[in-house]
Amino acid sequence: MALPRTLIEPRRIYLEPAVRDYPRGREVLERYPEAERIEVESHWKIPQLFEDRALAEDWLRLKREVLVLGVKKTMTMRPNGRSADFIAPSSSNGCAMACAYCYVPRRKGYANPVSVFVNIEDITRALFRHAKKLGAKVEPNTVDPVDWVYDLGENGDLSVDALVSGNVRDLVAAFRDIPNAKGSFATKFVNPDLLGYDPQKRTRVRFSLMPEAMAKVVDVRTSPIGERIRAINDFVRAGYEVHANFSPVIVHEGWEAEWRELFAEIDAVLEPAAKRQFKCEVIMLTHNEGLHRVNMDWHPRAEDLLWRPDIQEVKRSESGMENLRYRTPWKRQWLDCFLGWMGETLPYCEVRYAF
Repeated sequence: MALPRTLIEPRRIYLEPAVRDYPRGREVLERYPEAERIEVESHWKIPQLFEDRALAEDWLRLKREVLVLGVKKTMTMRPNGRSADFIAPSSSNGCAMACAYCYVPRRKGYANPVSVFVNIEDITRALFRHAKKLGAKVEPNTVDPVDWVYDLGENGDLSVDALVSGNVRDLVAAFRDIPNAKGSFATKFVNPDLLGYDPQKRTRVRFSLMPEAMAKVVDVRTSPIGERIRAINDFVRAGYEVHANFSPVIVHEGWEAEWRELFAEIDAVLEPAAKRQFKCEVIMLTHNEGLHRVNMDWHPRAEDLLWRPDIQEVKRSESGMENLRYRTPWKRQWLDCFLGWMGETLPYCEVRYAF
């Protein structure tokens, strides 16, 4: 399923009434003047989007044609310790892409189009206050040796969000002025507009990478893997810190050859400047029975790779959700193999964390 020419083209916009009170809200509405407007009580309470299982069969059209606008109510900074020190208040959730393993649909129901929060000034002010209260990072950690790092895109993809509004540009600009902190987000979409945001090495972009053959099945509506790899050099030159997010690692017959080929391609493409700052995260696949049922309605082919009860076991997540993960101790053995293959070809790539 190749990346479409038009990733998002809203024909219906669901919006909270207060959206029109914000400059960003008016800006987005003006960008799509022909889209139907439907007022809703809350961006989380849209029964016609989130409660009808039949919508799973129309998954991709909804992602292209529906946009939700809301106001972010809570400004909580959640401790993390893996991808970031803290999870920042989201400037959006949902996504126009449709990766078959994505956890966001598990939370939102049967459709998860892009939802943009229009009170971006409240979010950036909360980031300034939190970082100022923390002061300097005294002890280095695996997230970053110097700065506090805030994950900005836990529930979506900011490169896609930047097609809809100026929120991402505002976030990148904010971190230029926070002396002890960086922003960070993972992405599967190469948006060249971000190259003009002047991040001054205060924003970290983590390009999600996996073997191309696997991505063609499970990374639906995303940029091709080769394009993402080539973009690393461009983003480093533009002033971003750029890491890789090897995620999810999906175990299947023939996976070793595919990953070795990917590592060789990365090594051949990256320029010296990109290699010097290159680090990564490694995350083995986590699946979920609810998502499995949704996927069976719109993309059952992906489930041949993701739903493997023969090598998976149920494990309760930190949020209390029952997920499927590779069986222990097989997972540890497979992860060690993966790290060994990577180390042979990318010895300069520091692994910030792997699980």
